[in-house]
Amino acid sequence: MKSIFDIVSKRCSKTVTQSYSTSFSTATRLLAPSIRQDIYNIYGFVRFADEIVDSFHDYDKETLFHDFKKQMYDAIENKISLNPILNAFQETVHKYEIPEHLYISFMNSMEKDLHKSNYLTKEEYEQYIYGSADVVGLMCLKVFVKGDQNKYDELKECAMRLGSAFQKINFLRDLKADMEGLERSYFPHLNLQAFDDSNKDEIIIEIEEDFKAGLNGIIHLPLEAKLGVYTAYIYYTKLLNKIKNTPSSEIQQRRIRVSNYQKAGLLAKSYVFFRLNLI
Repeated sequence: MKSIFDIVSKRCSKTVTQSYSTSFSTATRLLAPSIRQDIYNIYGFVRFADEIVDSFHDYDKETLFHDFKKQMYDAIENKISLNPILNAFQETVHKYEIPEHLYISFMNSMEKDLHKSNYLTKEEYEQYIYGSADVVGLMCLKVFVKGDQNKYDELKECAMRLGSAFQKINFLRDLKADMEGLERSYFPHLNLQAFDDSNKDEIIIEIEEDFKAGLNGIIHLPLEAKLGVYTAYIYYTKLLNKIKNTPSSEIQQRRIRVSNYQKAGLLAKSYVFFRLNLI
C-alpha cells in the first residue's frame, strides 16, 4: 500500500531534519502537529539539494544534482517518487499548492553553487539569497497559513526578509568554511583578506533591518506556527549578537556557535513569551 510508503517517506524527512540541524528540528517540534510534518518535508528536500553541492566532493556533483532535479520534477508531476524525501516533498507541494517558481528558484540558486564562487554585484547577491533562502521561507509560509492566499500575500514580504536575515547570518558564521573549503564568497565587493570590523558592521546593519521586518511578520502568524518561528528568530538573534561581539579576525578563523546550554535558555525564553502572549 502506498500509504505505508508515504509514512516511511515522512519519517525519512523528519530524520533528515533531526540529523542535520538540531536548532531547526527544535523549532519545528514547537509547531502545531497539523503543520509540523510538512515543514519536515520541505526541509528534507532543501537539505538534500544543498548537501549535493556542498558536501559530495568525491563524486560527480553535477550529475547527482541534475538527477535529483529531474527526480523532483517527476515526483511532482506523477505524485510519487521512489526517493522518499521527494515523495514526501511532492505531497506537501500538492497539499498547499506551492507555486512552481518557488522550488525552481531554489534549485537554480543551488545549481549556481556547483560553479559560481563569487557574487560581484548586489543584484547577483540578492538573486542568490532570494533563491536559496527567501523562497524556502515562502514555501514554509504556504504551510503556516494553510493555503490562505490573502494571509500569504499579507506576510509574504516579511517571510522573505526573515529568510534573508537567516541566510546572511549563515554566510557570516560560515565565512571561513565557505572560503577555505568551498572557495566561495557571497557578499559582493568583499575582499576576505581585507575583511574588517567595518565590513562586518555594515552587513550586520543590513541583517538587523531584515530582522525588524521579519519580526513584524512573526507577530501576525497563525497561532499554530508562531512559537516555532519565533524560537528560530530568537536563536538567530542570539547568533547575530555573538557575531557582533566577535572581532572580524576571529570570525575568519572559526565558526561562531550558540552552545546547547544557551539554546535551552532561548527555548525557555521563547516559550514564556509565547505563553504570556508577548509575541
